[in-house]
Amino acid sequence: MNLFSSFNLQDFLIRILVLCVSLSFHEMAHAWAAYRLGDDTAALQGRLTMNPLAHLDPIGSLMFLIGGIGWARPVPINPARFTSRVTVKRGLLLTSVAGPLSNLILASASALLLFVLFTIGAATGQDQSQLFGILIALLQMLYGANLILAVFNLLPIPPLDGFKVFGSVLPNAVYYRLMSYERYIGIAFLVLIIFGRGILTQVLSWVAWPFEQAIWLPLQLFFSWFWRLIGLAA
Repeated sequence: MNLFSSFNLQDFLIRILVLCVSLSFHEMAHAWAAYRLGDDTAALQGRLTMNPLAHLDPIGSLMFLIGGIGWARPVPINPARFTSRVTVKRGLLLTSVAGPLSNLILASASALLLFVLFTIGAATGQDQSQLFGILIALLQMLYGANLILAVFNLLPIPPLDGFKVFGSVLPNAVYYRLMSYERYIGIAFLVLIIFGRGILTQVLSWVAWPFEQAIWLPLQLFFSWFWRLIGLAA
């Protein structure tokens, strides 16, 4: 049996591009939010950039390429450097939610570009070209990967962003007590990612559903009207 018989170079290169864009944008968003709140720690360490070399983690990148769920090196946040206009908890909330929000923005932009591309392809007759197919594949993967990354990071499990968001509404004593178990919970969660990917994928699909509807329904309504207006649909 040829082990490489199912290998598709085009899909692999697209996946690498999506990896670099999605994880870099996610981590840069954390750094940008912290910088806007007065904490320049990440900026001084070169994390306020889209350069993937500044962000990617070898194991997290490999997991992304294999299973579509991965992570980058965490951005350092120093709450002591937040400006006086925000409390520590509010600052941690804003910097934490910036990452998943950036992925939702990328997913929404990808979905919009898909509709635009389908419209251009249908109007010009170029929807069967090789370039069209590559762009569609890129945008579909960019959309799907960022939707999953957003909901994955919103799970209230340490060390994910969702736990920091969840922790911002918890009493300090409860939050720090949970943080004392962060290492053990993180190891258990990593085992789940590796060996229980089917269960995790199902959970993520449930969590992603409302976000997906919020992205697609407005676009479907608008473009259905627009296609009828220009004669591309009955």
